[in-house]
Amino acid sequence: MDLAKRMDKMQASQTAAAAAKARELKAKGIDVISLAVGEPDFNTPEYILDQVKEDMYAGRGHHYTDGTGIVELKQAIIDYHAAYDNVHYSLDEVFIADGAKMILYYTFQALLNEGDEVLIPSPYWVSYIEQVNMADGVPVIVETDAKDQFRVTPELLDQYVTEKTKLLVLNSPSNPTGAILSEEDLRAVAEYCLEHNILIIADEIYYRLVYNGHEAHSIAGLSQAIKENTIVINGFSKAYAMTGWRLGYALAENKYIKAYGKLASQINSNPSGLSQYAGLAALKGSDSHREDMRLAFEKRLNAAYDELLTIPGFVLDFKPQGAFYLFPDCSEAARNCGYDSVTDFADAIIEEAHVVGVAGVAFGKADHIRFSYATNEETFAEAMKRIREFVISKSQA
Repeated sequence: MDLAKRMDKMQASQTAAAAAKARELKAKGIDVISLAVGEPDFNTPEYILDQVKEDMYAGRGHHYTDGTGIVELKQAIIDYHAAYDNVHYSLDEVFIADGAKMILYYTFQALLNEGDEVLIPSPYWVSYIEQVNMADGVPVIVETDAKDQFRVTPELLDQYVTEKTKLLVLNSPSNPTGAILSEEDLRAVAEYCLEHNILIIADEIYYRLVYNGHEAHSIAGLSQAIKENTIVINGFSKAYAMTGWRLGYALAENKYIKAYGKLASQINSNPSGLSQYAGLAALKGSDSHREDMRLAFEKRLNAAYDELLTIPGFVLDFKPQGAFYLFPDCSEAARNCGYDSVTDFADAIIEEAHVVGVAGVAFGKADHIRFSYATNEETFAEAMKRIREFVISKSQA
């Protein structure tokens, strides 16, 4: 029996493939360093674990919940964003699911008809393109410039908008670049979208992971009109080291929440009950644990940035401001080492230097490689040392 034709059009996640390659090498006994996965290396904070244990033995989270999430967690999310972003939602404007990635999938399934165009600034997170394709939409790649810190502006969008444009996906802070859109740029883009009837999908999963005095703003907090024209997607995986709990949420007008609920009723019923109580514990507990992790990432960024720039031919036009990735242009290094493409160069780094990054072609920028610094400083420094020695050796050969 043949697979469905849609599977022929779909690409597997290259970040997942890179992580799988690292596991394969480790299974062979090779001392490989993986900088591929976008995942904090911290464990979920103990205060969350302690509260979930209490909830579990009290009988909470054992059964089906409402398909859109438990009321207690919805209210905690509302309170959190009211306090942090000064933006206000009601209970029927919150949807909770098993991961922000699932909500993105629901979003494109609920909103796109065949041929609808979705503006996606490049570089982009790997799953946006495939999820739009799965919904029969048309990804329209908006090319941004590293020398301009990958800014998105109305003037840039105007080059790509057509009568078929329906959505704009914004990810700030960005995976893979760590760039943050300024409040001024967010406002200008948001007002442009209002004028052109383009709905904003704001992926803000990293917006509490910002460093060195920078700030990230929730676009929905800029005005009531912008809030009504935005679906905010966020979650607990990055800021609270809860990737394995699979818990994300959307904030949007009720008509979108109803559509999510309809999809959930036929796909996954509801997110894990215990995971929802874990999210509730995260928001109700002290913010000091999250801040400790943020400070650790800030320290790692500053060290990792300096380490990476010691590699001949690796270029970063600006220092990342958020998330936990470095996304250097490696085209000069690849040429000096005799490789036809940065993808081939990245593969060679894996096979010969035993350091796994993700080739930039997965993110729409073929001259780059993404390295995650969500690991300890010593491990990252060792990875850069291996790459540096590999590049110098190959360049002199």
